[in-house]
Amino acid sequence: MGRALMVQGAGSNVGKSMLVAGLCRAAKLRGLSVAPFKPQNMSNNAAVTADGGEIGRAQALQAMAAGLDLHTDMNPVLLKPESDNGSQVVVQGQRIATVKARDYAALKPRLMAPVQESFARLKAGYDLVLVEGAGSPAEVNLRAGDIANMGFARAADCPVLLVGDIDRGGVIAQIIGTQAVLDAEDAAMICGFAINKFRGDPRLFDDGYRLIAEQTGWRGFGVVPFFDRAHILPAEDGLDLRRMAKGAGAYRVATLGLSRIANFDDLDPLAQEPGISLEIIEAGRALPGDCDLVIIPGSKSTRGDLSFIRSQGWDVDLRAHVRRGGRVLGICGGYQMLGHAVHDPEGNEGPAGSDAGLGLLDVETTMHADKRLTRVRATHGPSGVDFDGYEIHIGRTSGADCARPFAFVEDAPDGAMTADGLVQGSYLHGMFADDAFRAAYLAELGAVASGHAYSAGVEAALDALAAHLEKHLDVEALLACAR
Repeated sequence: MGRALMVQGAGSNVGKSMLVAGLCRAAKLRGLSVAPFKPQNMSNNAAVTADGGEIGRAQALQAMAAGLDLHTDMNPVLLKPESDNGSQVVVQGQRIATVKARDYAALKPRLMAPVQESFARLKAGYDLVLVEGAGSPAEVNLRAGDIANMGFARAADCPVLLVGDIDRGGVIAQIIGTQAVLDAEDAAMICGFAINKFRGDPRLFDDGYRLIAEQTGWRGFGVVPFFDRAHILPAEDGLDLRRMAKGAGAYRVATLGLSRIANFDDLDPLAQEPGISLEIIEAGRALPGDCDLVIIPGSKSTRGDLSFIRSQGWDVDLRAHVRRGGRVLGICGGYQMLGHAVHDPEGNEGPAGSDAGLGLLDVETTMHADKRLTRVRATHGPSGVDFDGYEIHIGRTSGADCARPFAFVEDAPDGAMTADGLVQGSYLHGMFADDAFRAAYLAELGAVASGHAYSAGVEAALDALAAHLEKHLDVEALLACAR
């Protein structure tokens, strides 16, 4: 039976996911077999696993850091928001329900069993399991029935490293305040603290670091400076969209910042191309008139985001863009939006009904209860280049423009395009991570690919992250806390 250690945050977005990824790589480089685990995640950025399910994108990156293929045990409960107060609930990779936020508390007691089952399998199979919490244990109003933070730590007897984010300010209060609101038994699970995202000379925080240790009685494991290669690693949280800074490339790509954007890590490889300028168009802004390509990304609520697009006036901007000869690529939900209509007769993705699409592709989509979750090897229609990708959707799309497929998956057509090729759509995620496809696609657009090896760059960044943590954290002592 292996050992386990949990990383919890004194707030949301303190860098837990990246720290766990770096510790996974550090442990692997030390010769340990290590697996990541997150009991409960909330994200619309998901990855398809080898066993035909889905997990949060952060756990996919952590698995890569550990040198493992993806498995649903790494994230047994995944919540995928479909509206402001409702989420799809995925348990051990498969959708079981869609619930309102107020009803989720009643469901949680049923979820601890699959969480513990998945954790036990990982702990039995690896030397070390590194666990990521969700949000913060300081949200004590959510403590009853908790499966994500201290509820899990106590049930699994898993020691906790508490992490604060100094970049947002108030880190002393973050750590000390967390101890103040925790009950004594929860606080006893914490083996120590660490400070993350420091900018400048870490020695300038020596007095604050000592104060936290004195006030809490907890051991400090280090102060981690801001990791300047973080932008290379795939992000999961929608807050990270802003880190996709506008580049200086001559070819301008604009992506619609949808209200329910999903699997936006599709964009990461393009953002790293020197010849590309990638910009996320957020609410309240018009689509730039001089962009070359507009990407409509995936969405967890296709009809909801169609309404959002119209509320922003982007439907008008898109039609003008195409009239000027601009290109449009819709991926998954974005592809569905490009058609004449989206039908959801059974209410699989929200209220039952139909909505008019953008009308830029001669296709229509009907939602079905069964979700397609699969990794694929595809062939790009225009270039003939093979590439790896994955599908994660519930819609089925048909129409005249499907006679011009975007790609072929095992000889079956995928996607559609207009006769002039300016508007294209596909269900395939992850395509731009394939270097050969990305080069071929950019060449088709008249843009120049750099030859950048995307996956190799991510691997190198994970090695650099592990070295960064080894330098600034007492990793040896931290891993010794695992039990």
